[in-house]
Amino acid sequence: MDTVFHFAFKVKDIESTILFYQDILGCSLGRQTKDWVDFNFFGHQLSAHVSKDISDLDYCGKVENLKVPIPHFGCILEKEEFKKIQEKMESKDITFLVKPQTRYKGKKGEQQTMFVLDYSNNALEFKSFESNAAIFE
Repeated sequence: MDTVFHFAFKVKDIESTILFYQDILGCSLGRQTKDWVDFNFFGHQLSAHVSKDISDLDYCGKVENLKVPIPHFGCILEKEEFKKIQEKMESKDITFLVKPQTRYKGKKGEQQTMFVLDYSNNALEFKSFESNAAIFE
């Protein structure tokens, strides 16, 4: 079995979480209760837990003249999947915190990137590289 990453995070409710992760991102639904729900997030396990105490984001991350929200999580996708997710978000009128763009153009680590918020104000970043070797350059 390949290594699978697990991440547990806070959400305001189950209904809007399923709407965002399943209906918009296309993540398949796993186990769920009234207090938490699991998703297959591009081959990794996300566990969303209902909380009344969701912290504000801190835009302390600085990457190539952009302030990015911390904390954030996301996924590295193939080019075609990145474009598909971008188009899904645009069709659902999801506001981009950082619009889809190329970062480090012509340099090591060149990548496509975009940031969005889910319906509980969790920041997500999606990336795409020319090759897997470029991920850690």
